[in-house]
Amino acid sequence: MASSHPGAPPHDHGPVATADLLDHAEAHCRARGLQFTPLRRRIFAELATAGKPLGAYDLVERLGQEKRMAPISVYRGLDFLIEAGLIHRIATRNTYLPCHHEHGTDETTVFLVCSTCGGVDELASSDVARGLDGTAAAVGFRPRSRAVELEGECSTCRDGHGA
Repeated sequence: MASSHPGAPPHDHGPVATADLLDHAEAHCRARGLQFTPLRRRIFAELATAGKPLGAYDLVERLGQEKRMAPISVYRGLDFLIEAGLIHRIATRNTYLPCHHEHGTDETTVFLVCSTCGGVDELASSDVARGLDGTAAAVGFRPRSRAVELEGECSTCRDGHGA
């Protein structure tokens, strides 16, 4: 699960959304002169269809069903997709999920990670960005990127309807 707008409910990336995500990724790479190779496309597609964040070895297993897949190939693909701004890594879980929107330079990405169902909601906040920038500036630190992960319980699990 990943939401891209503040207040938006979590949602699964179904077949239509997956096609939209792939179209966005291809256009994003084309516009920046980046190679969206077949392996990178397959990794991105697996993340887009999964409906939940996946770990690298989950991807190795899923992609290796037809032909053995080397973990290093998957890690290289993940590194490219992160650098291209097409996926996010959830550090607390060491998992990855697709991103389908551009992040403003004045925003911090906030991941709400449910410890019950494993779902992740993604929000963008300029308020959080201002707070982090002010705190960092007070000690002379200049951040290169901003992401915050909050672990807790989503409203579905809290209301007793989760995993």
